[in-house]
Amino acid sequence: MNEALLSFPDVERLIVENLKYRPELAGVVVDNRPPNGFDGTQKVVLVSRTGGAWVDDLHLDQPLVELEVYGPDKTTAHTVSLSVRAALLQLRGTVYGTAVVTDVVETEAVRWLPDYNRPAGNRYLTTVRFSLRPA
Repeated sequence: MNEALLSFPDVERLIVENLKYRPELAGVVVDNRPPNGFDGTQKVVLVSRTGGAWVDDLHLDQPLVELEVYGPDKTTAHTVSLSVRAALLQLRGTVYGTAVVTDVVETEAVRWLPDYNRPAGNRYLTTVRFSLRPA
């Protein structure tokens, strides 16, 4: 493979673009940055690549992605988190730009973690490892 032609996909945009129009997430803001006026009580999914690495011998990018899911109450945030969890696992086989998602693996399932910077908020976190190959 010609390394000069290697192009890494934006895994955050891949996830945002695939989740924000799903019917089970209607009314939920999905993005990689909080919306204006965000205080943690809105239904929001924040997507952030937090690590991972390129595995050269396999021509495989394995980003770690954290999803912060907020809601107006704990039950709503949890319900949205479970919908996000199921939707992420369905991304296997998705082609996005110059890459294909070959695998999606939870490294930490949905867990409650209060956001002390937004005390009125209700937050659940999920960490997922993606495997992306050049298409």
